[in-house]
Amino acid sequence: MTVSATEAFSARAGLRAGRARPPVALVAAAVAGAALVLLPILYTIVEASGVDVGDAVALLMRPLVGALLFNTVSLVAAASLTTAVIGVATAWLIERTDLPGRRVWSVLMAAPLAVPPFITSYAWVSISNSLQDFAGALLVVTFAYYPLVYLPVAASLRGLDPALEETARALGEGAWGSFARVVAPQLRPALLGGVLLVALDALTEFGAFALLRFRTFTTELYAQYRIGLDGPETSLLALALVGLCLMLLVAELWIRGQARYARVGAGARRVGAPLRLGRNRGPVLILLSALVAATLGVPVGTVAYWLLHHAQAATSPVAPSLPALLDATLNSIGYGLAGAAAALVIAAPIGYLAVRYPGRWTALVERAAYLAQGAPGIVVALALISLTIQLMPPLYQSLPLLALAYAILFLPLALVSIRAALAQIPPRFEEVGRSLGGDGLSVAIRVVLPMAASGVGAGAAMVFIFVSTELTATLLLAPAGARTLATEVWANTSSLAFAAAAPFAALILCLSFAFTWLFANRLGKAAFDGWS
Repeated sequence: MTVSATEAFSARAGLRAGRARPPVALVAAAVAGAALVLLPILYTIVEASGVDVGDAVALLMRPLVGALLFNTVSLVAAASLTTAVIGVATAWLIERTDLPGRRVWSVLMAAPLAVPPFITSYAWVSISNSLQDFAGALLVVTFAYYPLVYLPVAASLRGLDPALEETARALGEGAWGSFARVVAPQLRPALLGGVLLVALDALTEFGAFALLRFRTFTTELYAQYRIGLDGPETSLLALALVGLCLMLLVAELWIRGQARYARVGAGARRVGAPLRLGRNRGPVLILLSALVAATLGVPVGTVAYWLLHHAQAATSPVAPSLPALLDATLNSIGYGLAGAAAALVIAAPIGYLAVRYPGRWTALVERAAYLAQGAPGIVVALALISLTIQLMPPLYQSLPLLALAYAILFLPLALVSIRAALAQIPPRFEEVGRSLGGDGLSVAIRVVLPMAASGVGAGAAMVFIFVSTELTATLLLAPAGARTLATEVWANTSSLAFAAAAPFAALILCLSFAFTWLFANRLGKAAFDGWS
């Protein structure tokens, strides 16, 4: 088919004019996706509003709520500090010194992200029951989440112009002085972003704290649901948790401020001369080895120990049957695929609208989708339970409802990857496709999707990793009788059946490590190149 120059020009002009007005179907799909994210939060607000002001004050002023608030806030503050110290220290040692085997260390520092926190908790609890309450919770959160600080800080150090530090040293600053006065201010965005993720995860964590008998808002909400107290009072408590999450998001934006960190001009990217550790090399290697042993060695070693010592389990010494293992594994994989597919379906129109039709309203829709970061899993699950029981009972404890919950919780992961992939595709390819007679849907399938496949795959891989090891929403929303690897670990560990939990925990580690490696080596690069 041949197209005249006039027709091609008219088509391009129409596309440019149409870009100011996105298709109605695209807008509807994007708004519907954002509305799904907001639905649990809005429902929680409506439910909580059913409590009288006097009763609400009385409920929130109870000693129990005060204890939960103290536990939650103190843990978030302590975990933010410990993960910041460990994350920045390890990133600086690996990126700025002559540490032997830096490439290997960089992988080992990020690897704890593949170990779910409740597996870390299972490992430490099975070693000693004395590791409970605040100390145990802080240890588990620190070891599980410090890579969330290490990864962005290490990336910032790699992109930082070494001339800044060289100039500071030439002016008489030592290593610590140049770091404090020159490097640290440049790391502020990465550090704040990483600490924000740690704080949000600490606020919404459930499985690890429940195993450690550490009471927070999430564990209390689950306990109230189990004893049948799911009502306006519970929604009020859930709203307090959502409020804490939103306060963290606002505080991070306020602390970051409007400072600019980009250098003027592209410059020449180069690697500075590494600092010599000298006599400190031995102690540094010992400390890093101890960190790896605590974050990876303990979970892996504990699981291996219980796999080999079934007779020493506290209860249920008999290993689970092969059909039970296979059923839990298939369910975990199936739920992971369903959650990833649902997240991609919701994220795709939002990402496309944000990239191709930028504007004030588009940004509002996109920001609404990111509010999933402030929606704790237990709040989303409880809201969906109430909604389905009241409005659509057949959906209660069904796979579509569970997939929707996963999509709401992990939508930001899919959206970031899709947005980055779409931003790298020049609009002219779509213009050519439409000038040749293709409609929006056919162009998206035949032109955009193949070019964005790597980014879409990266988003799907990230969502799959998180969904396949998710515990809270799965416990509350999974179909009756369905078991996953995560719920089996939870059920057995709660009854101190550590050996019975070990095969399921081992499969979780294998699944998580395998897909994390696949994502990092095959799919991740395309998704994150757009962030630089």
